[in-house]
Parts: sequence; C-alpha cells; structure tokens
Amino acid sequence: MFHHVKELQFNARVAKPDVRFAKLLLEQFGGPNGELKAAMQYFVQAFGYRKTAPDKYDLLMDIATEEFSHLEIVGATIQMLLSGVNSELKNAADESDLTKLLDGKSAKENYIADTMINPQFYIVSGGTPTLTDSVGNPWSATYIASMGDLTADLRFNIGAETSAKMVYENLMKFTDDVYVKESLRYLMTREVAHFQMFEAALASIEPNFPPGILQTDPRFSNKYFNMSSGDTHKGPWNEGDCPHLGEQWQFIEDPIEHANQTNGLLDEQIQGSERTEQSVQKANQTLSKARKAEVEKALTTNNGIQSWALNTA
Repeated sequence: MFHHVKELQFNARVAKPDVRFAKLLLEQFGGPNGELKAAMQYFVQAFGYRKTAPDKYDLLMDIATEEFSHLEIVGATIQMLLSGVNSELKNAADESDLTKLLDGKSAKENYIADTMINPQFYIVSGGTPTLTDSVGNPWSATYIASMGDLTADLRFNIGAETSAKMVYENLMKFTDDVYVKESLRYLMTREVAHFQMFEAALASIEPNFPPGILQTDPRFSNKYFNMSSGDTHKGPWNEGDCPHLGEQWQFIEDPIEHANQTNGLLDEQIQGSERTEQSVQKANQTLSKARKAEVEKALTTNNGIQSWALNTA
C-alpha cells in the first residue's frame, strides 16, 4: 500500500532555469543508474523474501519506496530547471519570448541543436520530464537485476548504489546552481547510506559466500592466471590469502604452459587449500537442506490457503 504525501522528502530548489542541465539530469530520472531503476529493482526483489526473510523484505521495500521519493525530487528539479520553457512553448504566436528565456539567439540555436539529439524531451513532452536517459533512450526493465537469491541480490544492490553515487558526483560538476548542488549532494549521500544498509544486511547472512548455494571447485578457486605480458604486478588479489575462502592464492605465471601440463586443466590439483571435493559436496548438501527447510517453513500454509500478511492465520 502506498500513500502519496504532497511534499518532497527533501525540499529541492533551483536558482534559475537551466535547460541543458535539465537534460543531463534525466540520467537519474530514466537512465540505467537512475532512481526509477533502483526503485523497481528493490521493489521486484522484495517479493521473493516476504515470507522467507521478512526483515530483508522490509529493508528492500523501505529503500524502494525512498527511491520513488528520490525520483520525485529529480523530476521536480527537472521541472523547475525547465521553468518558463513549458509556457513559452505554448506561446506559438511569439517565438521571441523563448529566445529571451534562452539568453539570446546563439543560445536558441544551441537549444535547437540539442533538440535534434533528444526531440522527445524538448518537443513531444512539452517541457516535462521523460522516462529516458539524457540522450533520449527510453527506460527499460532490462536495467533491473534480480536473481531470487538474497546474497546475490544484495550484491547487485551495492553495485547499483555505487553507480548512482558516481552519476550524482559527476552531475555536480556540470552545474553552478548552489541549490541544485544541495539537492544532488543529498541524493548522493543517500546512495552511500543505502550502500551501507545493503552491506550490513549481507553481513547478517551466514554463510553469504559464495553467492547462492553451491560451493566452488577447490582446484580453481584460488588460481590467478597471468594473462598479461610485460611486468608482473602483485597485490592481495593474486598473493597471500583469498579474502573469503581463506585459501592461498596460486599465481600461474605461464597459463599456456600450465594448461599444457595439466591436460587443459582436467588434471589440475588442489593447491593452497584445505578444502577437498568431499568437503565441498558435503557443504553443498548441508546448505541445500538448510535453505530448503527455511523456505518450506516460511511457506507452510493453513489448510492450503496462502495469505500475504505475515500474521494472518
């Protein structure tokens, strides 16, 4: 259930119209890293966890709803940045007013050039936000990532918040409007807050690595193949211990020679790991049974009748 409050979550303001920045800001309205993408991604993901992980369901729904609030902030800002454009587009009898609004003839010519790039925004919409990115590509459900596995979805969301944060950071470089920057900084900050929420939620799940249920093949889980020529660069990604499995990285200096010596890796041996094929299969069975039991318990029905409410008999 949604209830719309006729006020913004953050009181967005603009100092003056800015048609060009309004177009750039469409990236966060209908772009692949924008607020609608985030809202729909978390909203869709949440359905799968209503009964199996109600706490994570609440988290996803709460953040999804806030993302819709952010979409409203972005849309309102775009509309204010276009203030005057809508009315002057309606003033079909006198085109000089639009020229004045755009600060002269050269600005109008630039406006016309921009229109050719994204006519939907400037002409068809009549000066209102459109569900496209800044160059007119329509919003697509293909932006949404959802796997039905909580550890995987939370990692998707951490990445989504990272991307959105960087878009806001970059957008702030293209406006001198202190009020617009104020709103963008707020939105950017909330992306970082959500990042931390998803990260904390992931950490609360044990085990949470690797994503999903099946464990990895210990013959290959700690191998680093040197696929580059020239100087060799070392770091915690190819020497020392792996950050999650606790295995020791095995640096394969010559992948071609190594493949030849191991019959195309078919004869690869376990090195630097205490895991065995037997321990992996045992872990697979144990975790599979545990996750299956969790789902079955959560979905137990009353005489075959299912109810979406958590506390309804």
